[in-house]
Amino acid sequence: MKTLVVLVLCSLAVICVASGKIRLFVERDQASEVVRQKRAAGELSLAQLESLREVCEANLGCENMMDTSGIIAAYTAYYGPIPY
Repeated sequence: MKTLVVLVLCSLAVICVASGKIRLFVERDQASEVVRQKRAAGELSLAQLESLREVCEANLGCENMMDTSGIIAAYTAYYGPIPY
């Protein structure tokens, strides 16, 4: 009975993959975009925040915005998405 269940599940998997409805692999750029989104969702470490602060301090407008809106808002406004 277990063999029959395994056989049926394997045949369903083969049919789905062969029909193209389920993709087992994704393109490299799609995968990197997902990883970037997951990294951005997490909190930044103190070293990463300090690195952003040093970059932002080089620009007077960014530094002023950093004091009022926060480092992440200022960095993204002046330099775009956070690289890590």
